[in-house]
Amino acid sequence: MTRPAETRTAQAPRAVTSIARHDAAGVNVRGYDLVDDLVGQISYTRMLYLLLGKRLPTDAECAVLDACLVVLMEAGLNASSVVTRVTAAARPGQTQAAIAAGLLTVGERFVGSSQACGDILAAAPVGRAALRPYCTEVAEECRRAGKPVPGLGHGTHKEGDPRAQRLIAIGTEAGVAGRQLEILNALAEAAYDVFGRRLVINVTGAVAALLLGIGLPVKALTALAVVSRCGGLAAHAVEEEQTHTSDALWQLCRDAADYEVEESRPPTA
Repeated sequence: MTRPAETRTAQAPRAVTSIARHDAAGVNVRGYDLVDDLVGQISYTRMLYLLLGKRLPTDAECAVLDACLVVLMEAGLNASSVVTRVTAAARPGQTQAAIAAGLLTVGERFVGSSQACGDILAAAPVGRAALRPYCTEVAEECRRAGKPVPGLGHGTHKEGDPRAQRLIAIGTEAGVAGRQLEILNALAEAAYDVFGRRLVINVTGAVAALLLGIGLPVKALTALAVVSRCGGLAAHAVEEEQTHTSDALWQLCRDAADYEVEESRPPTA
């Protein structure tokens, strides 16, 4: 027997969001009127913090978030920008596809490792006595798994990542991330003992410490890395249609790749 329409409606699940609402009266974002309270009143960075942090940031918090967004935005020709350029060449005029393709490279190896570092920082025990054993276990687990310690080490900046150093200076001046930076330094010390060599705090480690220090959730770290890198990839996608750099990159790939024929094996019985 079919239930009455009013009964089905009453029992149907409801979609809930506290981010924004758009109706005939306008757009309301986190309790603020978009037109009257936000447009022309706050910056993009403040708006981003409002959406993720559920409140407007202080001046210090906004400055720290802005620095983190700037530092991850551009790094030259790398995995994400090359993919973006090749896609832009393959699909000219489809800038959104080129940027989206490049963003798919953001993850635990490139740019997005701040999330893994953030998980470590957020799970750290309170108290210095318990902190060192915790950091040592994290470093040992990474060594056993043959994986890098999130937030530590850099292939080029072996004596210190200048981007991380600048971010830490900004965070210290702003008075945020004291607890997170203490954990990060303890992790670097423990990693030195476990690996037998210095692993510098890298830019994604500093980003993780600072973003947690200004009250943003761990789950937002990869999202913020994507938001940041998106700006840089937009520039690569637009430039590619003018310079056709991917043609040279493609030729370099062809020249550098050796074709090897595997030895044939007799079929198994």
